[in-house]
Amino acid sequence: MTEFRLTQISDTHLTRRLQQITDNFHRVSEHIDATRPDLVVNTGDLAFDAPTSRDDLLFAKELHDALPVPCRQLPGNHDIGDNPTAVGKAPRQPANENERQNYLAVIGEDRWRFDEAGWCFIGLNSLIMNTGIESEAEQFDWLASELAHVNGKAVALFLHKPLFLNAPDDAETEDTAIRYVPQPQRRNLIEMLSKVDLRLVAAGHLHQRRDFTYGHTRHVWAPSTSFILPERIQPVIGTKEGGLVEYRFQPDAFEVRHVRAAGQVDIALDSLNRGK
Repeated sequence: MTEFRLTQISDTHLTRRLQQITDNFHRVSEHIDATRPDLVVNTGDLAFDAPTSRDDLLFAKELHDALPVPCRQLPGNHDIGDNPTAVGKAPRQPANENERQNYLAVIGEDRWRFDEAGWCFIGLNSLIMNTGIESEAEQFDWLASELAHVNGKAVALFLHKPLFLNAPDDAETEDTAIRYVPQPQRRNLIEMLSKVDLRLVAAGHLHQRRDFTYGHTRHVWAPSTSFILPERIQPVIGTKEGGLVEYRFQPDAFEVRHVRAAGQVDIALDSLNRGK
């Protein structure tokens, strides 16, 4: 295949009890049906809150299985729990092996690698980083093995949390630590990736659209398909709007297109909390 078309969605936060979020997902599904990419990737937070409601994850599985093209997923903090960080409070629901196993049982693999159109595509579980659980070390061993066999291909990395805000050595604070891949594993991950031709890092988590280049790597944050976070939770960093991202990969080149699905609505989280 000399061209590979991929659509990234993120932070779908699906649950049977919030019809507005489900309606947005249906609008996104209709857009995917109309455009027919070769693959859809959801970069995490498939479920509204899987650690407290396994049915949220089951519902997310149902809707993703109904998409008209193949789909790969990666876990987010609302799917398996959040990372411990070097600064700030411990997460309310830490990522752990039990929640990871639940994700594997319902959704499937939490990391993957495949090659298309002269590119190597890698998906990682960013939430187990810094946990110290056995699967964290296993994933890094797996990644080292996969990177050793890239054979000069350009690499596109997908994960839930962005690597950093502006630069690899950005300082962590209590406010920012939970937003990005946490130190010290961020440093370790970047060191591993420095050995290959990393062209793209595609993430979600922030519920904001952002697109910038650091060095020769383009960093794309997909917005949420579900809802917008208020500034009391998260300041404006990129653009707070719903949508998705479309990619077109060709040998040694790629294009990025930021789009919204027809009929997709920007829903405020606070309106969901009020039950509207």
